[in-house]
Amino acid sequence: MIETQTLPLDQLNEAIAADLDASFEYMVLAFQDRLYRFALRLTDNPQDAEEIAQDAFVRAYKALSSYSPERRLTLAIRPWLYQIALNVFRNRVRTPHPPTDSLEADEIEISDASEDRPEQRATISERDGELARQVAELPRHYREVLVLHYVEDLTFLEIADLLDQPLGTVKSKVSRGIDLLRRKLTTPATTMLMR
Repeated sequence: MIETQTLPLDQLNEAIAADLDASFEYMVLAFQDRLYRFALRLTDNPQDAEEIAQDAFVRAYKALSSYSPERRLTLAIRPWLYQIALNVFRNRVRTPHPPTDSLEADEIEISDASEDRPEQRATISERDGELARQVAELPRHYREVLVLHYVEDLTFLEIADLLDQPLGTVKSKVSRGIDLLRRKLTTPATTMLMR
């Protein structure tokens, strides 16, 4: 198996501006896992997530090939790729219901100072799974901004640009999404899990 070298992200724009065909693979290597995980969180279907990520890269290549080198040099690649993947997701959603377990439990931080005992780890794992299910059941517009901000670590400004929405709208959606999530997690059915 031939191992492909990676290119530091701070040099990616320069490489793509200079020679798209020679450097596009570096972009794919840098972002393929991120786009796949993002699509998987949105769809809860590995096959759909893979297709969305692949389609996003095809669309990205076509777009980049039409851009001038100057535009490629100044492009904010990460949020731009998420925008493409999000658009592909919105166009290709195969199931009308939200995913039921779209976030992996190890990516949701619920800290507990006594995580070293097995019964407490089991309780934390159960809480993490419940949190992932509750996030997956949020309306899509809240789920998208929460995943982009808290899981994919995009700033509010990047999300606003990505979704082509005012910054205040994005902040409001994140806040309302968190409020909805808190209310869902404090219902009697889930209160026992939160102990």
